[in-house]
Amino acid sequence: MKIAVLKESASGETRVAATPETVKKIVGLGHSVTVQAGAGEAASAPDQQYKDAGAEISAEGGIGAADLVVKVRRPTDAEIAAIKPGAGFASLLEPYGDRGAVEALAKAKIDALAMEFIPRISRAQSMDALSSQANLAGYRAVLEAANLYGRAFPMMMTAAGTVPAAKVFIMGVGVAGLQAIATSRRLGAVVSAT
Repeated sequence: MKIAVLKESASGETRVAATPETVKKIVGLGHSVTVQAGAGEAASAPDQQYKDAGAEISAEGGIGAADLVVKVRRPTDAEIAAIKPGAGFASLLEPYGDRGAVEALAKAKIDALAMEFIPRISRAQSMDALSSQANLAGYRAVLEAANLYGRAFPMMMTAAGTVPAAKVFIMGVGVAGLQAIATSRRLGAVVSAT
């Protein structure tokens, strides 16, 4: 199977659909992978790492010959036009945000998979894009809060006196909330949640 990994075009998007590590595994299974030049730059994965993993680097990403095209976000109209009919496309499609992209994929006879609709069950856990991103969001939220807080999170005892630990309140204890609780505790805060 020929797989194309496209560079993200959405403003501010720094993720990439395949890392050099996953490309190496895919190539090891006997598939060929073409990565669009610069696709991993924003995610700190330069083209050379993809080459070392066995991928081919191409300006257009090999989109026209690919049996499967992967991207983090939904495709542009130009990308949809370049994908051959019958090929697969997998990404976070956000179909409720842009029904037009989903209809364009269907009209072009492209088999699209919205990664956010994969069931959140044990068998599909390795493909659960939402949980992995929520986990990172919970972690990042606490780091951002700690930066804005302006003081240390843990209790500090100094010669000048004691600085009490920060009190952190987490609203929601789903995947993101649980990671926020763990990160806050690791930073030394007194944590409560609902």
